[in-house]
Amino acid sequence: MQGQAQQQAYDRGITIFSPDGRLYQVEYAREAVKRGTASIGVRTPEGVVLAADKRSRSPLMEPTSVEKIHKSDDHIGIASAGHVADARQLIDFARRQSQVNRLRYGEPIGIETLTKEVTDHIQQYTQVGGARPFGVALLIGGIENGTPRLYETDPSGTPYEWKAVSIGADRGDLQGFLEENYRDDLTLDEGIGLALRAIASTNDDEIEEGGVDVATISAETEAFVELDNDEISDYIAENELEPSEEDDETDEPAE
Repeated sequence: MQGQAQQQAYDRGITIFSPDGRLYQVEYAREAVKRGTASIGVRTPEGVVLAADKRSRSPLMEPTSVEKIHKSDDHIGIASAGHVADARQLIDFARRQSQVNRLRYGEPIGIETLTKEVTDHIQQYTQVGGARPFGVALLIGGIENGTPRLYETDPSGTPYEWKAVSIGADRGDLQGFLEENYRDDLTLDEGIGLALRAIASTNDDEIEEGGVDVATISAETEAFVELDNDEISDYIAENELEPSEEDDETDEPAE
């Protein structure tokens, strides 16, 4: 009981380290990220792919209202996992930093620079009393000086650069799939296929229509492009990830 009471005491303050060097509120924020549906980033020589699982909780929900991928600047996209409201705050911050950089220096902001601006902002919320950490992780992808870059942010305020990465639910399984199937010479189209297959791997190798968002930032055009439903459906069909007819028949109501 005494050990549990001690832990609860350190739970209450984000600015207080436990005797074993842990910040419990940051660890709880990481658990909040795990409760969010997965987002995946894949970096290829031709650009960056961002894909997000956006399965709705109800068939009555409008799929377009579930926002998991956002444009931060013409050459930068951000995908999130965790608390959506927290993600929106950080994405708005990233957009402001991108605009400030263009106004101040007359050039687009670098991907690494923007990521560190965001993670510095996140880190401040682990040092100030009366506030809580952001319960969200972000994937920040884009083109910097013609080179594709892909970063992950953590609720502690730590940035990581990746070739391919998953955040959110089932991270262990998804990361294992990416490690087994990623190649350094992937094309942008193959990167989209890899991201979709990874998401499908935790859902019986199927993706429902409207159940995923995909965006790319091409190294050639340096432009953020969000794929429409028809384009995503083509990639789903190409990778043989459509729901089976047996599932459709099972879902039909009895007469």
